[in-house]
Amino acid sequence: MKRPGPLLTLLAGLLLGLFLLTLDATTGTRNTVPTYKGRSPVPTPAGSAASPAPTPSRAQIADASYAGRTDDDSSSVAVSIRGGKAIAYFCDGRRKEAWLKGDVADDGSMRLTGRHGAELNGRPQESRQLRGTVDLDGGHYAFTADKAVKPSGLYRATATVRGAKIDGGWIVLSDGRQVGILSRDGKAGAAPRIDPATGAVTVDGERLTARPVTP
Repeated sequence: MKRPGPLLTLLAGLLLGLFLLTLDATTGTRNTVPTYKGRSPVPTPAGSAASPAPTPSRAQIADASYAGRTDDDSSSVAVSIRGGKAIAYFCDGRRKEAWLKGDVADDGSMRLTGRHGAELNGRPQESRQLRGTVDLDGGHYAFTADKAVKPSGLYRATATVRGAKIDGGWIVLSDGRQVGILSRDGKAGAAPRIDPATGAVTVDGERLTARPVTP
């Protein structure tokens, strides 16, 4: 039997190789890179971090008026509180007096100041009283003032009578006593009584009205 020649063998090998390449190209698998991407976290806009809840403000001290006496019973003190502000009057009923004012702290404490270095420091008590001290003209006076119920409280009248500037201050205590000073052009003296129901008072023959004092 005659064997195939070398050329025929070479040609058969080339055809087999070409067939195998064609088969791999049409049936082979392609390596692919996964295209799935996890969802990126949504960025938080700058400045959008949650702000801490505001701290609730403490309850403001209740509006009230107080009137009372110094511990040595030499003078009277009245304080009126409205809207976190306070005004006070210290009076001995003869010649020594001081008007003071200032703010009331959230805890009810107060430091009120007046002319010539006058100062009142006080704090409301659970017993419906105001305890404190007044420093005036070198004197130091501790006092206790009860919560005032009308007509008790603090009154003032200002006017010009017969050419004189009148300035009067009155403290009406819970027992009905009145302590006040009336100044005529800056000269102090005991004040006449007022009618607490109406505030009416007569000064040098002229009828004036003393009104409740609030900050």
